Amino acid sequence: MLRYVLCVLPVMAFGQVEQGPKNADFLPAFADQTRAPEMPATQVEVSTFAGGFDFPWGIAPLADGRFLVTERGGRMRLVGTDGDVTDISGLPAVEAIRQGGLLDVAVGPDGLVYWTYSKAVQGGVALAAARGRLNGTALVDVEDIFVQSPATNAGQHFGSRIIPVEGGAWITSGDRGTPELSQGDNTVGKVLWFDGSNVRVWSTGHRNIQGAVIRDGDLWTVEHGPRGGDELNRPQQGLNYGWPVISYGINYNGRDITGGEAAAEGYEQPVYYWDPVIAPGGMGTYPEDADFASWRGDMFVSSLNPGGLNRLKLDDGRVVGEERLLRDVGRVRDVEVLANGDLLVLVDAPDADILRVTPVGGAE
Repeated sequence: MLRYVLCVLPVMAFGQVEQGPKNADFLPAFADQTRAPEMPATQVEVSTFAGGFDFPWGIAPLADGRFLVTERGGRMRLVGTDGDVTDISGLPAVEAIRQGGLLDVAVGPDGLVYWTYSKAVQGGVALAAARGRLNGTALVDVEDIFVQSPATNAGQHFGSRIIPVEGGAWITSGDRGTPELSQGDNTVGKVLWFDGSNVRVWSTGHRNIQGAVIRDGDLWTVEHGPRGGDELNRPQQGLNYGWPVISYGINYNGRDITGGEAAAEGYEQPVYYWDPVIAPGGMGTYPEDADFASWRGDMFVSSLNPGGLNRLKLDDGRVVGEERLLRDVGRVRDVEVLANGDLLVLVDAPDADILRVTPVGGAE
């Protein structure tokens, strides 16, 4: 097993994380809405937990200590506690185009496996969510619980994450590369709630939600902005989060988004935003009772660009500190926080590894 230690020299607290020049010339709406103070660096031990994955996308723990891992190309894998990998059968057909494919996976309190994927339907390709029962190495009793409408022929901005909880499941969706759909009466660019029978819109105006997690009973999400303007949100029922009417980013061609505003009446502000972007992936929260006190209650957000892992410290619903970890491991698609305080990190690459990250030192 490959094992090494990343030792980062501590930096002065209350400086800002080094991240390069901004793309847009917006002022934040409140203190520490962006570029929060940089926290003292943490020394971590990194080892390879399992390898040989083709663009892994999501990871979910099973009750027996094993893990389910999705690969964007359409394969689900079962990973043993020793890192041994087995294929799972029984998945519905996956239409793996561009950013679409087999996406998130989670295990619900009902013991069922839930996942999201891109599905070929009449009119194009839609984001779908499904569930089934794991029987050995096969999924059985598989059913779709959601199929996005409208479908499009676009291959981008599917999102998505699924979080099953008691009484239902949260499903996040992207704008599919058609921004105006995020403001429409549809299931595109939305946070959705599945109540066990039906899916309804929870919140509106999202661009491309790539991460979601439950923290202290609340749903938190992260989504990709354009050039700048990646967002951390705590979506509330019935509220509108602005895309594409407002944004802290600009278009890829350098032009303003819509009216060139970052705030407007009737639209919610993000809790936090990044400019330049981190291209967020999956999220995790650190246990309040974990042995490593420095990270208790913190939120982790994986980064596809520039890569690595971002640790956020929150106080009263606001980000009050940020640390950037694993800057040399490349694109990180997802992070799973284990009960013992270790992290499992999915590297977004062909023939990729799942890394185990253990904090071993840092300023209290």
